[in-house]
Amino acid sequence: MTELEDKVREAVGKVVDPETGLTFAEMHMIKNVKEEEPGVVKVGFIPSSPFCPIAFKLAMDIKNAALKVAGIKKALVYCRGHMMEQQINEMVNKEQQK
Repeated sequence: MTELEDKVREAVGKVVDPETGLTFAEMHMIKNVKEEEPGVVKVGFIPSSPFCPIAFKLAMDIKNAALKVAGIKKALVYCRGHMMEQQINEMVNKEQQK
């Protein structure tokens, strides 16, 4: 694991699930962090339930936490194991219009 991957994993692990009050690290929700290219990370997570009503919010919280890490230019977040994972992934990773 690269140093940047470690920093991102630590940052996103500190995000708190508002339903349980536990961090994502405590809940083992972050499944992988991979630096795809310099400054670009891909984070995979599994919500606590396949029907989690706030999975989109959790995905955005992960993305925002990853983007705060020094050296990160782009963060891609992928939800797995949720009934709406495709829609969540498309919305969270959609490029912002400038």
